[in-house]
Amino acid sequence: MDNIQVSVILGSDSDVDLGKAAIKSLRSFDIACELKVISAHRSPDILVDYLKTSKDRGCKAYIAIAGMAAHLAGAVAAHSSSPVLGVPTAHSLNGLDAILSTLQMPAGVPVATFAAGTAGATNAGIFAAQMLGVADNSMAEKMIDFKKELREKTIKKDQNLDRD
Repeated sequence: MDNIQVSVILGSDSDVDLGKAAIKSLRSFDIACELKVISAHRSPDILVDYLKTSKDRGCKAYIAIAGMAAHLAGAVAAHSSSPVLGVPTAHSLNGLDAILSTLQMPAGVPVATFAAGTAGATNAGIFAAQMLGVADNSMAEKMIDFKKELREKTIKKDQNLDRD
């Protein structure tokens, strides 16, 4: 198996679009990553085994995307010493159940929680790049370039705005 820097774990294949949004962000920074479906409820033993093997392959952070009871991010955080970025989905109750399940973690088991949906998945990938940039000058430069590009796009949108 290839080495990875960030693993994106989905609680269900119904969340694949969000997983792909996170992967797209990660790959835009040339971050080695992979996408997995592992349920905290249906296959907890597989999750624990995967966390061990991914750590051995160089994984530095996990993005956990899940809805409803959304225990995936907490389960990953409980079994890993690496940062966990939680992205709730909005499949039921407008995502409130998943947001609270991801956000309300006990002391000592932190999960950085992002917005529900595509924006949250995209931002989780960008945040992972920022974390990696702390110890990797090349990644830090990519983040600086990314921020400059955002600025330029905003300026261009302002210039092209129909003000009539």
